[in-house]
Formats: sequence, C-alpha cells, structure tokens
Amino acid sequence: MADGNEQAPYPGFDMSKPSIARTYDYLLGGKDNFAVDRAFGDKFIHDLPGSQQIALDNRAALIRAIRELVSANRIRQFVDLGSGLPTADNVHQVAQRYDPDATVVYADNDPIVLAHGRALLAENDNTTVIQADLRTPKAIFDHPDTRRLIDFEQPVAVVFSATLHHVNDDEDPAGLVKFWADRIPSGSYVFISHFRSENDPRSQELEQVLQGSLGRGRWRTDEQILDLFGDGFTVLEPGLVPAAEWRNPEPVDDLTDWQRLIAAALAVKN
Repeated sequence: MADGNEQAPYPGFDMSKPSIARTYDYLLGGKDNFAVDRAFGDKFIHDLPGSQQIALDNRAALIRAIRELVSANRIRQFVDLGSGLPTADNVHQVAQRYDPDATVVYADNDPIVLAHGRALLAENDNTTVIQADLRTPKAIFDHPDTRRLIDFEQPVAVVFSATLHHVNDDEDPAGLVKFWADRIPSGSYVFISHFRSENDPRSQELEQVLQGSLGRGRWRTDEQILDLFGDGFTVLEPGLVPAAEWRNPEPVDDLTDWQRLIAAALAVKN
C-alpha cells in the first residue's frame, strides 16, 4: 500500500495500531500493510539490525514442516491458527503442491487477512479463511467451513507458527494447544514456532519492542515452549531448535543472536 493518503479499507477500521499480520507481511517483503505497520517493522529492521531474519527463518521452517508432513507423513488436513496475510508458499500452496486434495483451514483475527485470503482462495474449494481469534478455538472448531473441510476422525496437523508468543500467560496458551490436542486423533501433529528467551539483552530488547508497540507478547524458555505441547505428544527430531536449523538440509553455521531467538518443533500425538 502506498505511503501517502492511506485510507481505511472500510468504515471503523483502526489504522492507528500496528497489526501483527500486516507487520509480518512487511518484514517478508509484502505490500499489504499500512504506515503504522511499517513503522513498527522498521523498529526491527533499522533499530535492531539483523532481526528481520527472524521472520524469514520462521517462514522457511514452516515451509519445510508442511512439505514433510504431506510428503513423508501423509498428512492431508491442516488447521493454521493465526495464519497472517497471504505470501509466497502459504500452507495450502505447499501442501497442495504435493497433494492437490489437501485441505487447509486458515484462521486469523485481522480483517485484512480475511479480505485478501478470500480473494486468493476464491477458486480453491479445499481451502478457506476464517476471521477468528486463536484464543477462541471453539469458534474455529465449530465453524461450518472447518467442519466441511476437516475430518477430525482422521489425522490433522495443527499449526501455531509464530503465534503463541503473542498470547499472554493469563490467556493460557497451553490450554489453547490442549483444546486442539483433545480433538485430533492419534497420528496427528502440532507444529509450534515461538520466540525463545535466552535471558540475554538481545531477547529482552526484542520483547520490550513487542510489548511497547502491541501491548502483548511473551518470550518463553525452551522448557516453557516444550511444555505447550502438553501430555500425549512426542516431540520429533531434532527437537526444539532454532528455526534456521530445524530440518534444514543446508548446514547453518554461526547463527546470529537474532536467529537463536525463534525456535521450532514438531510433535506427533501418541
């Protein structure tokens, strides 16, 4: 979107606050964002040089996870919670590249995501976008489009890609994961990527930026992130590791401080 004379896409739309989805879009080189989102993103790009790599590493790990789930694990159903704006290689594009019949439900609470997502998916009967907050999982689970596309008697992959660190402790992020864990059968998967705290100045600085601009955000230790999976899951190799390293066929040497701050893990329900 152009810098000048930006107008709200519809009456009542709040352009005064940055959006997680639109800021992430900006960091990935997208154009579906406003000045307020770019200003927030620029805090990472200019004030914290190198931190933009977090978004790139996270997206690359997600792509690898979806590819492996379809091609190696025969998963055909995906629920992507907090999916963000459409970019290159979305979950449905990766999944359907390996299996055209794969079904995907996206959920995000940003109305711009809904508008762009519906336009993108208008001719894709196996994919839908629901405007809903991941903190209201029952609304997503009960949505007619979810029930139409996802058979919860068959294995499902539930994706929390860089979303749970936006959920505060008092909003029970582990409970959100458990909601879905209780409703998917054995052989299903949960993918989580998350900002990780190493209790160092770099991670504390980023956490302060997020809290100051969005009013929310919670860095967690490796142990706290793994605890989000709850009981009944086995975390698969290589465990919880920096997203840049997660099942990356290319060797990664000398991770930057920023790259160590986003970690990923995939677990299977026993």
